[in-house]
Amino acid sequence: MNKSIGRLLALGACCIIAACAGPAPVTEQAVKPSVSTSPEQAPPTATQPEPQIEISAPPKPPLTIAAVGDLMLGTDFPGNRLAQDDGAGQLAQATVYLKAADVAFGNLEGVLMDGGEPVKVCKDPSLCYLFRSPARYAAHFRDAGFDVLSLANNHARDFGEEGRDSSMQALDEVGIAHSGRTGDVAEWQHGPYRLAMAAFAPNPGSHSLLDPDAAACLVSTLAARNDLVMVSFHGGGEGADAMHLVPGEEFYFGESRGDVVAFAHRMIDAGAAIVIGHGPHVPRAMELYRGHLVAYSLGNFSTYYGISISDDKGVAPLLLATLDEDGRLLEGKIVSFRQQRPEGPRLDAQQRAATLMRELTLTDLDGGNLVFDPDGGFRQAVNRQPHPDENPLPAPAACDTGESSPYPPASPIDPPSRPPE
Repeated sequence: MNKSIGRLLALGACCIIAACAGPAPVTEQAVKPSVSTSPEQAPPTATQPEPQIEISAPPKPPLTIAAVGDLMLGTDFPGNRLAQDDGAGQLAQATVYLKAADVAFGNLEGVLMDGGEPVKVCKDPSLCYLFRSPARYAAHFRDAGFDVLSLANNHARDFGEEGRDSSMQALDEVGIAHSGRTGDVAEWQHGPYRLAMAAFAPNPGSHSLLDPDAAACLVSTLAARNDLVMVSFHGGGEGADAMHLVPGEEFYFGESRGDVVAFAHRMIDAGAAIVIGHGPHVPRAMELYRGHLVAYSLGNFSTYYGISISDDKGVAPLLLATLDEDGRLLEGKIVSFRQQRPEGPRLDAQQRAATLMRELTLTDLDGGNLVFDPDGGFRQAVNRQPHPDENPLPAPAACDTGESSPYPPASPIDPPSRPPE
């Protein structure tokens, strides 16, 4: 107990004891004043106001987030491409890091579904991958330590909205939160924190990466009723040639993949604590914007089949970020994994993921207001330079976030043809 508060309570207890003892006996001499006074002459009794003690709430403890990029533990469509252990060991070496964090996040590529026919039609299956993992694989994510997954990407609707329905139900049954479909946001309690996560993508039916005004409205609404808001996005170009950030809007085979830098800054301006990107299938740079961390791509993490893991596409970073109660970065670390088939992601003694992301951050963002340690650790630069976009924060905008129903009607399907990944 606070000592000052304890002394005040003890003093109050003494006063109560004294009051309960009652007045002392009164003698005749005691009631005869030496000087005669009238009631009008009696001095008034002053009532002293009781001191007001303000006790501020103790600060919340730091919150550690573990985050990875794309996850697809095996597919049974069109043929059986499942691991011999049914996917149970794919995340084995990452589990210790995911479970130790307060929040563990990843991006689920494909659907969790038993049976069902695809909605996306491929003229040439060699140029178009569809991913359908058994619904029971949701338990693998739970057992590995994941708390929340993104369902906003170009594979979340490989089997239409029915497929995403199945993914959401499978995750609900094992207690994993999710966001992706328009109107579906994750909100949950962790210790003293009320947390939220909203996932965005340029694909139909998802919270749109291509409508930053609507996205900012959603994030500001979530920030008003939660302590910290996480934002994820599936955006930017794809492949080894997309490793470097480029200014402005990005395209991939004619499809807009958003202006990811402008989007990330807008989300933090709207109240996001951290922004986590995935989609290019390779890592990208990081930066600190207004004291909040942006990771522009965490690449692939555990993709058992159909997504190339050659060269830098097999580099698999696991991001650890410790935030204060306002969502600002205290410290972080990139734990380096590398994918191996059929085993899954394995710790990489050469620390290629950490080295690559440090080099990209230095090259593309002039260090991103971060300093890196040889072991993959990073923190805010001592003399942080304000970003040119750091204008005064706008007032939160009133908007319709589409939250009346978490399961709105299905929207138009994705374009039928997809380039190879």
